[in-house]
Amino acid sequence: MAIRSLTAAAMALPLLFLPGCKKEATPPVEVTVQAEHPEQASMSEHINVDAILAPLAQAAIEPKITAPVRKFYVQRGDKVKEGELLVTLENTDLTAAALDNTGSYMAAEAAYATATKAQVPEDAQKAELDFAQAKANLDLNQSIVNSRKQLFAEGAIPGRDLDTAQAALVQVQAAYDSAARHLDSVKNVSREAALKAAQGQLSSAEGKLKGAQAQVSYSEIHSPINGVVTDRPLYAGETATAGAPLLTVMDTSSLLAKTHVAESLVQQMKVGDEAEVRVPGVADPVPAKISLISPALDPGSTTIEVWLKIDNKAGKLKVGTPVKASVTGKTVDKAWKIPASAVLTAQDGSKAVMLVASDGTAHRKPVTLGISDGDDVQVTSGLSASDMVITGGAYGLDEGTKVKVGPAEADDEAKPAAGKAGGAD
Repeated sequence: MAIRSLTAAAMALPLLFLPGCKKEATPPVEVTVQAEHPEQASMSEHINVDAILAPLAQAAIEPKITAPVRKFYVQRGDKVKEGELLVTLENTDLTAAALDNTGSYMAAEAAYATATKAQVPEDAQKAELDFAQAKANLDLNQSIVNSRKQLFAEGAIPGRDLDTAQAALVQVQAAYDSAARHLDSVKNVSREAALKAAQGQLSSAEGKLKGAQAQVSYSEIHSPINGVVTDRPLYAGETATAGAPLLTVMDTSSLLAKTHVAESLVQQMKVGDEAEVRVPGVADPVPAKISLISPALDPGSTTIEVWLKIDNKAGKLKVGTPVKASVTGKTVDKAWKIPASAVLTAQDGSKAVMLVASDGTAHRKPVTLGISDGDDVQVTSGLSASDMVITGGAYGLDEGTKVKVGPAEADDEAKPAAGKAGGAD
């Protein structure tokens, strides 16, 4: 038995060295990728942000008085114009108070007219007449005293007559001085004070009347802006409370897409720049323009608020809708660009692309990127026009992998073949 085993082994040994029995080597797997050369063209950066649609103007109308609603003239969705009457509140008591103050004002007007056109002029005229009469009496008595002094000196009259004349002169002089002081007081003090008192009473009555009329006007509520009624929480007969919104009117002819953008990106924007907004349910993007860039950072988020103005005369867009906004930023005229899908990002944040070398293998090459328009990115360094950049299928591709350029559909067909080749090993 041992001899037969050795003989069989000796006969089988030469068979191992026959060419037909040698194991074939597995050919390397080729991965199908999509690739293209960098393209030079003009491109603009697009800054994509989230935004909320807000009205161009809004007025939450609050009554200044508390009163039941008498009548509404508008419903939700009604278009209104500035100054249009929207609602009236019960105002019977206010109208009565205004009427009472109207009567008081008319009485004050009459008193003012009497004071300025009759009483004050008459008092001044009477004071002037009293002064003139006192002066005439003074002059008369002075002449009498002078003549009696002369007669007394000549011995024609007794001294008693001279004394009587002098006593009468003293009395007349006192009356004259009193009349002069009264006239001066009427001219400089009493007249002016009387006019001010009459004017004050008239002004007071006028102020009360205007206050009462204002209370009546508060019962009629008008629209402060052109727009659409978006809220009306009460019904006729319910009590409207002062300080609580009764109606809300929004100007939705244009809408504002309000968003917050990082300060570094805002430096590339200016008022009037073009933008577009993508609204849920609307197939095409809606054109917009930057209408406001806040001059200060938001203290909470350290971002800057930016408003994009959108035309909405058709009324299709609704306030409060969350949208995606894209703002056109920096533009480069002759930029080398590649698809954004071709860029690979390492863990340290560095950027690279995979190239198809002349020997048909894939090689990684670091690049420096510039602006992005969403679909393409600018390459500022690291590539040349002759480089063949892998734009599809580069993810997970190892350095030196054998690749061939083909359509994306071919990639799916190559995967089963690669699997079969691997299974043959």
